[in-house]
Amino acid sequence: MIIFQNVSKIYKGNKRKSVALEDVSFKINPKEFVSLVGKSGAGKSTIIKLLIGEERPSKGRVVFGSYEVNRLKENELYKMRRHIGTVFQDFKLLPEKTAYENVAFALEVAGRPQNEIDELVPKALEIVGLGSKTDNFPREISGGEKQRIAIARAMINNPDVIIADEPTGNLDPVNTDEILNLLLKINELGTTIILATHNRDVINSIARRVISLEDGKIIRDEEKGKYILA
Repeated sequence: MIIFQNVSKIYKGNKRKSVALEDVSFKINPKEFVSLVGKSGAGKSTIIKLLIGEERPSKGRVVFGSYEVNRLKENELYKMRRHIGTVFQDFKLLPEKTAYENVAFALEVAGRPQNEIDELVPKALEIVGLGSKTDNFPREISGGEKQRIAIARAMINNPDVIIADEPTGNLDPVNTDEILNLLLKINELGTTIILATHNRDVINSIARRVISLEDGKIIRDEEKGKYILA
């Protein structure tokens, strides 16, 4: 499903260049749960940006399903992005919309009819355990509940992949466990999960594939891996 083939990303400044990724290659199969780990600046965010087409590689190929992402024009990217849901550390909820409206917004942008929105949104909120919070605004709920709304929004269009970028970074241990269990549940239902995180305990508890990055290079790629960095 996802292929990075000899991918490098180099940012050129006025006086020197910065290497964000150097000759990175890996494949992620459908229904996998893969964690990207590494210190700040290791290349995790660059991989995510390249995958969703926010950045272009300086060298190499990025493939997502039938799309060669690095060759897509700006006005073609939306077709590929329909297959990806994204969850962020800071939730990125619309503050003046309720939980229901935040999730519905993703369907509205995709042009789905109102009858589908009315059917799908309550189901998504039930899956993440927030069926009773449909009318609550973000300011009225906890951080863990905000992240669950963000996950419901990410999964509402039935994407092939959910990218979770530090989804537990602002959460306490209890909410961290709940979000992790929710991502594992979604993965078991058939959605590929790519988790980028600094949380050692999260990585070590799930015993899934771990790709470790350092200075823009893959230093370790292990099935049932652990958080091991120098």
